Amino acid sequence: MNGAESLVHSLLKSGVTTCFTNPGTSEMHFVAALDRIPGIHCVLGLFEGVVTGAADGYARMAGKPAATLLHCGPGLANGLANLHNARRAATPVVNIVGDQATYHRPLDAPLTADTEGWARGVGGWVRTATDVKTVGADAAAAVQAAMIAPGQVATLILPSDTSWNDGGIVAEALPRLPTPTAAPAQIEEAAAILRRGGDGIVLLLGGVALHEKGLALAHRIQSATGCRVIAQGSNARMARGQGRLAVERVPYVVDVAVKAMAGTKQLILAGARKPVTFFAYPNKPQSSIPDDAEIHVLARPEQDSTEALERLADMLGCPKVAAPDNGSRPEIGRGALTPEAVAATVGALMPDGTVIADESVSFGRGFFANTKAAAQHDWLNVTGGAIGGGMPMATGAAIGAPGRRVINLQADGSAMYTVQSLWTQAREKLDVTTVLLSNRKYQILLGELANVGANPGRTALDMMDLGNPDIDWPRLAGSMGVEAARTDNAEGFADLLRQSLKQSGPFLIELLI
Repeated sequence: MNGAESLVHSLLKSGVTTCFTNPGTSEMHFVAALDRIPGIHCVLGLFEGVVTGAADGYARMAGKPAATLLHCGPGLANGLANLHNARRAATPVVNIVGDQATYHRPLDAPLTADTEGWARGVGGWVRTATDVKTVGADAAAAVQAAMIAPGQVATLILPSDTSWNDGGIVAEALPRLPTPTAAPAQIEEAAAILRRGGDGIVLLLGGVALHEKGLALAHRIQSATGCRVIAQGSNARMARGQGRLAVERVPYVVDVAVKAMAGTKQLILAGARKPVTFFAYPNKPQSSIPDDAEIHVLARPEQDSTEALERLADMLGCPKVAAPDNGSRPEIGRGALTPEAVAATVGALMPDGTVIADESVSFGRGFFANTKAAAQHDWLNVTGGAIGGGMPMATGAAIGAPGRRVINLQADGSAMYTVQSLWTQAREKLDVTTVLLSNRKYQILLGELANVGANPGRTALDMMDLGNPDIDWPRLAGSMGVEAARTDNAEGFADLLRQSLKQSGPFLIELLI
């Protein structure tokens, strides 16, 4: 058995059954081993940012890591942006990165790079295999590390000779390390604040607290105490829809966020961090939370926030409550393609179990409130702010949650970063509907020009413009095997969305907004 074969067997024993790949010469023995040893579903991405973003989306839905296969340091570098998003989402990912043979590295061949250094910036565990006999054990350790709560990126760098040399040893899976729980004092402090009551008590949720069980517990606590429940601005996965507590998020725009969080006196964090603005802006606050608000930690992000909410609800004696009533399901939008009309149409037509992969950016700020009464669904955000995450995330989510329709709410500028995702969706016959929001400009940056107090002229405005030439999305999608159509009104969108949901495989709808 060579090292690559021991790697594949060890990954399988550790529960890794999917590998998103874009290999090169240094990884050929791993590729050959994946071919010989059944059990791992190999998914080709035509760009490493698709590979890493798909691994992120997959793990968010599957609850376990996929492997990536990347070609040396530059291949890892191509995928860093979406590994940054995965890090911010606390997503477990296992990167396998090829490298020069151990005896060739000192010659400084063209692809030689500081692969370990690049990997450290996006992950919590990095190791370079040094001996064929330890490759299997290294793989098992990488999977274990990726699953350390709340989840992290783990990178195993594999010199090519450790793959092709004989002497590989298969490693058994290592036990999953226990998730830390909140200390009794954390629960008692939060309970004391909620018992005391009064205006301005906010329970801020993040991480797994936004899954179905955590939201049900937050609903009990809210019903019993009258506290406000809100979510972080951007989240890895959030349960939403009929029968689930409708939770708003801290807004992105600074002035809007400050207004939304005004009056907060006691902020209780459950798997979340104190909100900060995405950027510093001249003469604007760095956090939406008032300076005189007191901060309390019910559960840190690495602690079991759902268990902490359960203990808090029991300590407060919160009774069981009926599922929340979010109102009637939205009606299909009419007329112009406003954010509200698009959201209403998606909410009216999405089936139970839909997964929303959201990279709608500026146009999508009206989507959230207008889909709270839709069928039950999960909502995934691009958590790290690195654009180009939406399409790969949707691709991976469709593989991680088979049988569930994925709807990718996708801004056109961001889509061009990882448009190769469409090819993978077609190749894998994935049930992904891409709703392409085509305003043909970087609309969010036009807003940022104003936020920072810049005074743009023609040159600056041209850098925000995606026209001249216009991108023809139906033709572009069709060239990669994805059926596509275009519309400029809400009625046309409803017709196309219905069509996409009735058929299998990917479909792209360009909305001229």
